[in-house]
Amino acid sequence: MRLTELWDYPKYRCPFKRGSKYFYFYNSGLQNQSVMYVQDTLDSVPEVFLDPNNLSEDGTIALVGRSFSDNGELFAFSLSHKGSDWVTIKFMKVCGKEQLPDVLENAKFTSMAWTHDNKGLFYNLYYHVLGTKQSEDVLCCEFPDHPKWSMGAEVSDCGKYLVLTPHEGCAPVNRLFYCDLEKYKDGLQDASGQLPYEKVVDNFDAEYEYITNEGTLFTFKTNLNAPLYKLINIDLLKPEMEHWTTLVEEDERDVLQWAACVKQNLVVLCYLHDVKDISLDGSHPVFLYGYGGFNISITPSFSVSRTVFMRYLGGIIAVPNLRGGGEYGEKWHQAGCFGNKQNVFDDFQHAAIYLIQQKYTSPEKIAICGGSNGGLLVGACINQTPELFGCAISQVPVMDMLKFHKFTIGHAWTTDFGNPDTKEDFEWLIKYSPLHNIKIPQNGAQYPSLLLLTADHDDRVVPLHSLKYIAQLHHVIGDYNKQTNPLLIRVDTKAGHGFGKPTSKIIEEYSDIFAFIAKNLRLKWEM
Repeated sequence: MRLTELWDYPKYRCPFKRGSKYFYFYNSGLQNQSVMYVQDTLDSVPEVFLDPNNLSEDGTIALVGRSFSDNGELFAFSLSHKGSDWVTIKFMKVCGKEQLPDVLENAKFTSMAWTHDNKGLFYNLYYHVLGTKQSEDVLCCEFPDHPKWSMGAEVSDCGKYLVLTPHEGCAPVNRLFYCDLEKYKDGLQDASGQLPYEKVVDNFDAEYEYITNEGTLFTFKTNLNAPLYKLINIDLLKPEMEHWTTLVEEDERDVLQWAACVKQNLVVLCYLHDVKDISLDGSHPVFLYGYGGFNISITPSFSVSRTVFMRYLGGIIAVPNLRGGGEYGEKWHQAGCFGNKQNVFDDFQHAAIYLIQQKYTSPEKIAICGGSNGGLLVGACINQTPELFGCAISQVPVMDMLKFHKFTIGHAWTTDFGNPDTKEDFEWLIKYSPLHNIKIPQNGAQYPSLLLLTADHDDRVVPLHSLKYIAQLHHVIGDYNKQTNPLLIRVDTKAGHGFGKPTSKIIEEYSDIFAFIAKNLRLKWEM
């Protein structure tokens, strides 16, 4: 009840301009999905432009992607049903908010890049001309010899080029190709066969992210010989590496997170410095959250549910930045990959040890939490040091490290975890795979109170990971007389990996999580 009350406050996102109009997202408090509003000017009365709440009774259809045509008159948006990564793309006219008949089904992990003639867009390597059937879409590019490649596609700021960035897995590396769209001034619908593309980088040695271009001179953010990232210029007329120049050198200590071109000739740079906001004080229960993987930086953010834990349960929030993340650049990321993955678990366990040694808390008052790759972190840590934690929350976790690559997009994770089908990678994966390392604790210890969470429509980390782990845990620990802490699983319905989840389901989930923590850490609710 209190969590619902605290969640009920108006939430605004930063406004943005497309064409001649201004847009922003707003949630009145407990709406399942935020509503997209439009204004003719900053002073005019806002109107509802698109309300995802009207698309389903229970809020399980979410707006997950959006893209405006270059002139701002057309709007493409993708919808996820019940949390799935598979999306449907639809279209609207901005003026009059008219829904168009075009529908693109079965898209996944796709960009929506409009050509500057405003006639259509690129998605999943196809080009769709507005007003035509999906069956008539032009296949622009395919790589049948590389079925595990995923493809980023972006139309350059000038509209003359299509920038293609093939990825293989989740590592921050990609190839770099481009296509000259000037050859198709009469429209891509007249293209026959695949578009011809030029290769600038044909290996997976580094990452190249398009920032902007002036004619043939392109600016990219890259980690090539720069683990903290830098900006480089590549002239397409002289694309060989010896002609590349550095626009902004790598910083000595801070990570270049993003860069953007503004006012046509200026670049805004955003750096990450030490990821600090945490101040710990007193002897309290601790909510220890971690991730540690895939070059993802865990940065400070506001959380209603964690506020409840601090305000009403007297808790401390601790978020260690573990190796495997991107907080200190690519070397930091690689220090938690492949055979170095144990470093991530060691970092998390030592964060708990530090909090205990500094008299902030004690093992029986520590609740650990992580989701997805962070759920793997939780599973590995309670197997290795069950005595170090009082409670564990593992959300949509990867638990079977020997078969993760066999399901949905799991093959992409081999760039962080390794490939269990190879002998070398198998030998380090079997050592920490949560499913395969459950054992009766030593010295009279027991597993901490455990709540696993998964969902029936999770097609990113399929539910079998959680189901197999909880079954094996009960098989091994079920008759162990020292195990009095509960070992539970929560299976949500009409939900996926988490993105686009309606507000009502989020509140239900975190109510269960913090009630479970409070019960098992024996915390008292204080008003």
